[in-house]
Amino acid sequence: MTTHTHTHGTPAYAPEHPARLPWAELAPEVFKAMVRLDAASRKGLDPLLLELVKIRASQLNKCAFCLDMHSKDALAAGESAERIVQLSAWDESRHFYTEKEIAAIELTEAITVLTDGFVPDEVYARAAAHFEKAELAQLIAAITVINAWNRFGVTTRQVPGHYTPGDFKH
Repeated sequence: MTTHTHTHGTPAYAPEHPARLPWAELAPEVFKAMVRLDAASRKGLDPLLLELVKIRASQLNKCAFCLDMHSKDALAAGESAERIVQLSAWDESRHFYTEKEIAAIELTEAITVLTDGFVPDEVYARAAAHFEKAELAQLIAAITVINAWNRFGVTTRQVPGHYTPGDFKH
């Protein structure tokens, strides 16, 4: 699999922080496994809800590469710029989101920021009230996968700004 500058490969130039390592090229089997895991985790989930989850996890993890990718993918899929912008302050902007989306965003935060402790029972219960069991399992998988992508992106300093929607999905 060839990695292009607008996937998780390493672009040639990044003025702020140069990319450290072309991990996808150096660990191609891991990259391919992540792509397969990502595809499996998306099954049965609403694509726009999934992009909101990926954006929120990427905000929390400070993954500029994934923020660039998923914001562009969300816009291309019909998400509004307003809801993407408000996502970092969703708790003060709840009226932009459905109760189901809020439950997914809360669960995303709880799973992403495990240093705060276990996923609280009330957060899990709210998500369980809005998602069927199989869908909830997929959502948990998708949140876990975007967190893994974020860790690759942040650690290897993948450079944002080169992604075009449709080039790559994760």
